[in-house]
Amino acid sequence: MRTPWTQLFLHLVWATWDRHPFLTADIRQRVFGCLQRECAALGCDVIAIGGVDDHVHLLVRVPSTIAPAELARRVKGASSHLINHEIRPGDRFKWQGGYGAFSVSKRNVPLVREYVLNQEQHHRDGTVHRAVEL
Repeated sequence: MRTPWTQLFLHLVWATWDRHPFLTADIRQRVFGCLQRECAALGCDVIAIGGVDDHVHLLVRVPSTIAPAELARRVKGASSHLINHEIRPGDRFKWQGGYGAFSVSKRNVPLVREYVLNQEQHHRDGTVHRAVEL
């Protein structure tokens, strides 16, 4: 049986519970590493991870074998577990229940990648765009 060849790109966005500014720079880097590892375990190629104190952006190429809902569930779960058990035990961290998922055309991957990687600057400068506009 042949393996399907796909180029499926997703931009996922999710926030901390009540948009609490929990993801300080030191925590954010460890969470990003966790997201990278979980994506790799799922067979996803991470193109960019970014965010600020209260939310995360993830741009990935996903295989045809994983649904967006499963990807979001797994990366949010793994990172929440890391925070609650290793980074800040006892703080009872959690993500908001939902997430945004946006398909990205191959042509727009570089544009969305830059947007994801420059979240801190966008928020500082007030140049935040809705993902659907990209």
